[in-house]
Amino acid sequence: MLEISQSDILKSLKRDNPWWDAEYAIPDGSIEKYRSYFRPFCELSLDWSVNRSTILMGPRRVGKTVMLRQMIEEALRDGFDRTRILFVSIDTPLYSGMPLDRLISLFEEVTGQGSDERRIIIFDEVQYLKEWEVHLKVLTDRHPKTRFIASGSAAAALKLKSQESGAGRFTDFFLPPLTFAEFLAFRDVEDELIEARQMQGTMRYTTTDIEQLNIEFINYLNFGGYPEAVLNKTIQADVQRFLGRDIIDKVLLRDLPSLYGIQDIQELNRLFTTLAYHTGEEISLDGLAQSSGVAKNTITKYLDYLEAAFLIVRVKRVDETGKTFARMRNFKVYLTNPSMRTALFAPVEDGDEPMGALAETAIFSQWFHSNQMMNNIHYARWKQGRTYLEVDLVRVDAARLKPSWAYEIKWSDRYAGDQPGELRGLIELAKKHADMPLPVGATTKTLTCETEVDGITVRHFPCALHCYQVGKNVAEGRAP
Repeated sequence: MLEISQSDILKSLKRDNPWWDAEYAIPDGSIEKYRSYFRPFCELSLDWSVNRSTILMGPRRVGKTVMLRQMIEEALRDGFDRTRILFVSIDTPLYSGMPLDRLISLFEEVTGQGSDERRIIIFDEVQYLKEWEVHLKVLTDRHPKTRFIASGSAAAALKLKSQESGAGRFTDFFLPPLTFAEFLAFRDVEDELIEARQMQGTMRYTTTDIEQLNIEFINYLNFGGYPEAVLNKTIQADVQRFLGRDIIDKVLLRDLPSLYGIQDIQELNRLFTTLAYHTGEEISLDGLAQSSGVAKNTITKYLDYLEAAFLIVRVKRVDETGKTFARMRNFKVYLTNPSMRTALFAPVEDGDEPMGALAETAIFSQWFHSNQMMNNIHYARWKQGRTYLEVDLVRVDAARLKPSWAYEIKWSDRYAGDQPGELRGLIELAKKHADMPLPVGATTKTLTCETEVDGITVRHFPCALHCYQVGKNVAEGRAP
């Protein structure tokens, strides 16, 4: 096998690390768009009080590499030695199969710096190196004054490997798609459309223009999960081409098959397309098996893979008491970002049939930013008499194993006007927990008000504003 010359590798390293050059002009950062996660990520990654490496995980195109570059630029602005920072993209063909310690040796050769002082070393797309976790654990132990950061899009493999081999040495940091709040900030309309105030220790928000906020909400459904799409009008004009091919196709056709040895890629693709089209709907393994002709155990594996790749999330069902079922025969599946549906099919407009399901997916996706909350968020469905009743979102208190709040997600004002009685599942659930009492609500398109049905008070609030509030509070570590 022909070897790649060391001089070519050194040229590549210098090209990817332009700050080594004394003439490099450090950007001032004033016009940059920063994720809400930037500050906590930097604080975790550059904590010099504990010898740990950080594993930055997340789906494709959510801004991981950009955030790493921004961290480097901020470190340089703060006076960090430019020759003590290394950035390597492991998927570069020149570095194929090269051990991490070899790359560090070349870094030291170019800069003349050793490991006796603080250094920042970043390995982007680290999953492309076999047994990367073994390499990184050794390096973490060997170089206590170096902060290693590894990133990758294959979140499932990264998390599994970091947990298996990096116990006590690796800390995971997950970067999800944009929240609706981040989307508005990236569009430079957040301050124009949102007013904030603190009530009883919780931040609450109102909007100055609900009609315009709804327009931005529909934009968010269509292309809002990914920073590149938000900032690039060319991508917005052809979401199917850019997002569909670059995010979904690469995960389904390259990442998952290579990680799990999937043979029938088209079968997996068909399943994901079906799930994306029906995002937010209840499904069953039996139903999927009958409609697709694929064995249930194979479908279960595919669902595991899709969830591990952060394309979907399964939500457990509870009954009217808040208890989960012993076997998860029925469950809901949500896309982790509604933009994926429009990338596969077509953009939506106000009044289109999928609007309700996508609004529900959008609000649910805001909860993905909190693993702790996600574990307690369910939907309720139970039989009462001859009919089944359902509630879209139910939070179950982990200590009491009872619902602590519940609400329906609607893209309509009619449930707050002439037809509040149509929220029968929500009303009946509240009645069964009247001793608490159970706070219940339903989103609207534009209205903020309260209605009373059978002695139960239902709060109504605009869907887009609620989506903003959940995403804003969760991303900033506050209770929504």
